[in-house]
Amino acid sequence: MIIDSHAHVVMPPSMMHYLVEVIAAHANPTLGNPEPSEEALRTATEGLIKQMDEVGTEMQFLSPRPYMQMHSIKPAKVTASWTRAVNNVIARQVKMFPDRFRGVAGLPQFRETSPENCLEELDRCVNELGFIGCLLNPDPTEGDALPPPGLGDPFWYPVYERLVKYDIPVLVHSASCCHPRETYTLKFINENSIAVISLLESDVFKDFPKLKIVIPHGGGAIPYQMGRFRAWHHRRNMPGTFDDRLRQLYYDTCNYSKEALELLLKVVGPDNVLFATERPGTGSVRDPKTGKDYDDLKPVIESIDFLSAEDKRKVFEGNAKKLYARGFPG
Repeated sequence: MIIDSHAHVVMPPSMMHYLVEVIAAHANPTLGNPEPSEEALRTATEGLIKQMDEVGTEMQFLSPRPYMQMHSIKPAKVTASWTRAVNNVIARQVKMFPDRFRGVAGLPQFRETSPENCLEELDRCVNELGFIGCLLNPDPTEGDALPPPGLGDPFWYPVYERLVKYDIPVLVHSASCCHPRETYTLKFINENSIAVISLLESDVFKDFPKLKIVIPHGGGAIPYQMGRFRAWHHRRNMPGTFDDRLRQLYYDTCNYSKEALELLLKVVGPDNVLFATERPGTGSVRDPKTGKDYDDLKPVIESIDFLSAEDKRKVFEGNAKKLYARGFPG
């Protein structure tokens, strides 16, 4: 099975209209029923399945589209209303096509507010909607203010406790970006890099040895700057090796470069890499060199000659099924 472990929801136009109204009204009052019709939702979802079939993807883990999560927009009710509505749409898509999708929850994070405010929605998504993971934004201010502490700080422990309780992974994914020096795509990569170092220099895995964290986009910059971090680790006389610490985390292939993916797989190993494309997303555009979309990554992984057949099986499905075990009972 080819499992795309990092994909985002495709919604009917009515949901975009609802989003505009929520922002314009500042969710005050919270507007009426945002649920799209069954026909509109089926049409949008079948369009997504067509794109999956074009590249041989058999299942996607659907989550909210990160740059549209509204984590920095005041008041907090904006992201709370929108997040709940999007999670409901994902749940309906999973129910509509249970052999093709699993749900990954968005959280109603809000600026510098403690992530405790997200626990009620996380509980609902796991217990009522059957979701198998969640997103976590390391900077819900979206570059508009001083961000919360890094992910190695106890500030985040309320979420980690709940993740361990439910035995679900978290996909670390920033959202939009208000900072004039970064686009949201660049912020994704920067926040991935910051998250890795903050986690690996902390006591998080001592305090939560069963915590499962996935860093998308090939681990940000970290696998490609290994020499610096190995030297820094050695200079500080930290126990073990930086490479060993790096393998406490998991990474995905949502990086549209064969050379970069080969390096990622060599550095962290196939046991710690999950297949992912975000299709449709940033990479859904034709590469003039290959004639294929940049996010058509299945043939790229298949062409990496140092991976064994078992290695490729782990990347394509085994590691996802292991981490997201709630989605594959038995």
